[in-house]
This record gives sequence, C-alpha cells and structure tokens, in this order.
Amino acid sequence: MIIEPKQASVAIVGAGDYIGGAIAKRFARAGYLVQAGRRNGDKLQPLVDEIEAEGGRIAARGLDARIPEDVTAFLAEAEAAAPLELVVFNIGANVNFPILETTDRVFRKVWEMACFSGFVTGREAARIMLPRQRGKIFFTGATAGLRGGKGFAAFASAKFGLRAVAQSMARELWPQKIHVAHLIIDAGVDTAFVRDLIAKREGPDALETLDPDRLMPPEAIADAYWDLFNQPRTAWTFEQEIRPYGETW
Repeated sequence: MIIEPKQASVAIVGAGDYIGGAIAKRFARAGYLVQAGRRNGDKLQPLVDEIEAEGGRIAARGLDARIPEDVTAFLAEAEAAAPLELVVFNIGANVNFPILETTDRVFRKVWEMACFSGFVTGREAARIMLPRQRGKIFFTGATAGLRGGKGFAAFASAKFGLRAVAQSMARELWPQKIHVAHLIIDAGVDTAFVRDLIAKREGPDALETLDPDRLMPPEAIADAYWDLFNQPRTAWTFEQEIRPYGETW
C-alpha cells in the first residue's frame, strides 16, 4: 500500500483496541499523522505495528485524560508534529450497577472519564484550532446520552453531560469555523467485551448463532467519522445516530 503523507495530524484521546484503533487506522491510511493516546500506553504497540506495517505514520503514548495537563501536553505534541486537523474524544467508561451499588467513587470516576475528560479535550483542542479558524473536534457518544437505562445512572449522566458539552461547543465554535460533532453509537459494538456480555446473558451458544449484522464493526464507526471529517462547511452535521438495521430504537 502506497500512502501519500499529509502535513496534518489527527489526535485520538482514547485509542483503544476497537473504535479508537479503527479510527486511527482509517486516518493513517489516508495519509494523516496519527497521535494516539490511552491510559495503558503499553497496549498501543500492536496498533503502532499494524499502522507502520501498512506504511502509515503514528505516534503513541500513555495518556490520562482526567489530568488536564496531560491532555494539554498530548495535543501540543500533536500540533508540534503537524498542524492538528482533528481531535477525537473516544473514552467510554460504560459500567452497569444497580443504583444502591453505585458508590460515590464509581459515579465520580465515570463522570471524570466520560464527561470531564471530554470537556478538557474539547477546550484544549479549541485553544489550538481557534487562532487559525480551522479544525474539527468529534465526540463519541452513546445511546446512554439520550436516555438513562436500568443500572446506568453513572454512565448515562456522564454521557448526557458529554452531549451537552458538545452542543455548547458547537454553537460557540461553528461560527468560528471549527466543526464540532457528536456521534451517537446506538448499538453493541463488536468487541470482546460485548461478546462476553452476550455469552453471559444469552448463553455461550448464542455466539455460535449470532447474526453477523447484530453488532456494529468498529471499522463502520471509523468510516462514519471519516465521512463527517470530509463534510464541507456548507453542510456540517452536528449530531449523527448510527445503528445496525435490526437495532430497536
């Protein structure tokens, strides 16, 4: 594969093994320099190896997005390497606890990871992009950002908050030519975690007969972000919901 390098970078906060990794690979294949960050930075090596094997460019490191100084440094490094065109906030923190088992610590931790970290990431990205009036900031949302489900008080409140942060930022930054978007993933994503949940809830045999279209491939999410990224200023999307055809909604 011959990749023509672009003089621009894409930063991913929460470059995990599935959605974040798929986004990284999609933009690396398009020639962008990818800056990938996640809490367990040592887990990024397989992603680095795969992208570099295809001829792409990536810099990866550990990142705790709950620490503002860490986010600032991470995005500054991306900007120094090549002008920052896109920042993707992709931290999930999906947990399920009955309300009486949702401790103060759990609630605060989920809010820090899924909401506060998104606010910090968006703010620091805007600091870099506003002076040149160019750039895009995308947030990964979830069904929980639209409705609270049983056992999801902590997660839903954080995702509701993240959606509000994104809305407020979009209304402020769009007129200054910064594209802010919120992508709602209304589906189970095809990950080891989700497959384990299905096996526990429906029995191990459920995986053998699993409809291949029931779960959303991470690559499909990456393609959705790529489409958002390429929208012209005259037709920007703020919020997009994506789900498999058979998903109930």
